[in-house]
Amino acid sequence: MTTDNARPAPPTIAAGTAALNILSDEALMQRVGVGDQPAYSVLVERHLGRNLGFAVRVLGDRADGEEVMQEAFLNLWRGAANWQPGGARFTTWFYRVVLNLCIDRQRKRRGRHVPLEDAGELADGRQSADAGIHDRQVRQRIDGALAELPERQREAISLCYLQGLSNKEAAAVLQVNIKALESLLTRGRAALKQHLAPLRTEVSGVAQ
Repeated sequence: MTTDNARPAPPTIAAGTAALNILSDEALMQRVGVGDQPAYSVLVERHLGRNLGFAVRVLGDRADGEEVMQEAFLNLWRGAANWQPGGARFTTWFYRVVLNLCIDRQRKRRGRHVPLEDAGELADGRQSADAGIHDRQVRQRIDGALAELPERQREAISLCYLQGLSNKEAAAVLQVNIKALESLLTRGRAALKQHLAPLRTEVSGVAQ
């Protein structure tokens, strides 16, 4: 049997994956473990966008986030044969993979900070140019406030409020208990409220 390290680079997105879309992530991982390239493509299509957004918010830089996702999916491809079903859900496991890579990257470039200008979806193109600029500025202010949080608080806020994970799932990703996660969320929300107080004042002034 071919070893993980000897496996070729992961495939590009393959055609003909529609029939695989009904399968669970866990079933797809089992297929990837035996070299099923279309199954790998479906996992990339399902999970790239949300995990990229998470990585960008944690790291504060889109280019770094994209590199993390390339590495995360490469790790997925190479390690799928050793993945064990029946443990953590695939989504929880993969968020943990992405988070670990983000932490590694943060350690390598400690002290560097880039505002999260590209995180999340852009404003609807049907809006006026002025409204689009305003929405983008508001988003940057919010992302900037998020980037000012301590790392663990930022990770907890991102997982629960931006990625939509339950407290139980987020705790599993962060490898803490529920009480510790709730403490991170409480402190993170309080810090965000303080950081964003000027923004709320500006919005109230515009509305009057």
